[in-house]
Amino acid sequence: MSDAQWSLVWTDVWVMVVIAALCFIVGEITGNVSQVDKLWSIVPVVYAWIATVQAGFDGRMVLMSALATVWGARLTYNFSRHGGYSWRFWSGAEDYRWAHVRELPVLRMRVGWTLFDLVFICAIQNVLLLWIALPIVDAHDCPYPISVWDVLLAVAFLALVALETWSDQLQWRFQNEKKRRRAAGEPLTGPYADGFISTGPWAWSLHPNYLAEQSIWVVFWLFAVAAEHRVDWTLGGCLVLIALFQGSSRLSEGIQLEKYPAYSDYQRRVPRFLPWPKAKVLGR
Repeated sequence: MSDAQWSLVWTDVWVMVVIAALCFIVGEITGNVSQVDKLWSIVPVVYAWIATVQAGFDGRMVLMSALATVWGARLTYNFSRHGGYSWRFWSGAEDYRWAHVRELPVLRMRVGWTLFDLVFICAIQNVLLLWIALPIVDAHDCPYPISVWDVLLAVAFLALVALETWSDQLQWRFQNEKKRRRAAGEPLTGPYADGFISTGPWAWSLHPNYLAEQSIWVVFWLFAVAAEHRVDWTLGGCLVLIALFQGSSRLSEGIQLEKYPAYSDYQRRVPRFLPWPKAKVLGR
């Protein structure tokens, strides 16, 4: 990276440090550790635009920031309709998975949970949210102008946002209808009897929304490759994100297995992410 590019990186790093510190302080005071979750769809957009403005609105950087904004607006809306935000910014619904994580023996102790909150929830996750946005700095002062590859990447990015939107919307409708039937005393039949969605993209992937989310940031990184025709350390952001989703998906599946007896069969039949024939892959 050039000195100009590193200047963009360090500006975002200092912003990230302040955000991570605030997330830890607010989470510890309120007991709600979903402060980073509230910012997940917001801060990568902020980092992208800070770099873009500082670089003088480079064309490729504006394109990347605009795409990140589309992603962030959609995901923020989806998080808000699940009760993630409140006019009291420190409150709002906490991610249900943290309650299960708290049951791990080492995290039942106050010191264990506090360290986990500081190191993983606030520090590591905030570094990751910065890292996935940093391919944008490769677009500054780069040797290769916008080309047909950038257009194709933009189309791929928007297609993945559409897939994530479709998946989340089907899940939202399914869960709301299930709740409505329960409240009305109506019998839960068909897929509602199983308790979980298994239609649409959920028929070929256990986590189509997670698949889209990971792929979105791989595509975002590919803009850096188009800008410089080389691979650098910014690749690490999307790779760490993929690793994080491996753990997150396992946790979600474990919770589903406890709640729904039919989920184990669904899990055996359908791949976790990529829609390949699972039985052939496993040799069954």
